[in-house]
Amino acid sequence: MSRSLEQWLAYQQGTHGLSIDLSLERVREVAARLGLLEKRCPVVVVAGTNGKGSTAATLAALLQSCGLRVGLFTSPHLVRYNERVQIDGAAASDAALVAAFERIEAARGAVTLTFFEYNTLAALELFRHAALGAMVLEVGLGGRLDAVNIIDADLAVLCSIGIDHREWLGSTLEQIGAEKAGIFRRGQNVVLGNAAMPASVWRAARELGCRVWTAERDFSWRIHGDGSGAESWDYRSEPCTLLDLPAPALAGAVQYRNSSSALTAMQLLAVAGACDQRRIARGLTSVALPGRFQVVPGDVEWILDVAHNEPAAAVLAGALAARPCEGKSFAVAGMLADKDVAAVASTLDPLVDHWLLAGIDDEPRGLDARALQARLPPLRGTIELATDTAAACARARALSSPRDRVIVFGSFYVVGPALQWLGLY
Repeated sequence: MSRSLEQWLAYQQGTHGLSIDLSLERVREVAARLGLLEKRCPVVVVAGTNGKGSTAATLAALLQSCGLRVGLFTSPHLVRYNERVQIDGAAASDAALVAAFERIEAARGAVTLTFFEYNTLAALELFRHAALGAMVLEVGLGGRLDAVNIIDADLAVLCSIGIDHREWLGSTLEQIGAEKAGIFRRGQNVVLGNAAMPASVWRAARELGCRVWTAERDFSWRIHGDGSGAESWDYRSEPCTLLDLPAPALAGAVQYRNSSSALTAMQLLAVAGACDQRRIARGLTSVALPGRFQVVPGDVEWILDVAHNEPAAAVLAGALAARPCEGKSFAVAGMLADKDVAAVASTLDPLVDHWLLAGIDDEPRGLDARALQARLPPLRGTIELATDTAAACARARALSSPRDRVIVFGSFYVVGPALQWLGLY
């Protein structure tokens, strides 16, 4: 009897003994059996502590605007698993994913796979049959031992290095940088979204003979304004200069950096139209990625952001400070147990008047509200506990008045349910 998508996802949670098992041997073996290691189109792998989802989505939109059929693989999802696998901006159907899982199951034999490894193989399987012009693959965790790294990409993008996933990647920037630079290949073009990379990243690129294109060195951007609104901007690199581009559809000053990295990656792929002003403008303004400084206007403004580590919280704090609130700021926050709760809360506390702590009960790593509170440092804002995101959002709406704002952050497992509660998904 065939399984539904929901049944397949439940089944995949138990076929391997660990939820995360960073290795490539098992997933590469199954991929080889399925014929997925043979490249049929240019491939870009995008990694980084923060910014990789936005950069990958922007690159896919830009490639589509130049006439390519694009496969985009990202993780995790906000609401529906299908979001993870997209072809030309459309999420994979339940039927397509189920068919891919059936083929993977038939091929794997006695090899066990984690949930994410099934996910990666399903994306590659669907992309193989889609007659793509390009593939954009976002790393799930780290880089060197992430399932995505079974593919030898034509180009690598490394957006940023920050402290996160210590138990898997190491406790220092040098260790984390070495893990993320594991996506590099010999002689490859590499785009670095930030010049402030640890020595381990530069060393890996040098040892492999990579041609490195670095933000604010080999490509740059200039915003006509303060970066907080819909300003035009200029982009400059060796391949081309683009003036008076429209603001990226994704909000926040950091998106100019991410968009510039994506533009550079596209030009290095030598895509026809990569310097076409009209096509680039269309791509920049068509990017859709919920939950990245997503602003929902109204008498009470809602801002939703999946920031879940200290570097991302700092970017969110900067974006919030650039968008002053006339009234009070309420925070709906929930986090996973493997995150640095104290660092994230401390970074955002100066901008929050009242905290509503939401429990996460649909993920094994989720913290309930009391456990989350126990990890908080002393905060200036008052604190309330809520059983889940919906209850926290309802309480925020009840407490808020016109000109106030509600900031939802801390996890995909909070932002996704909040978007559903707001009726936006």
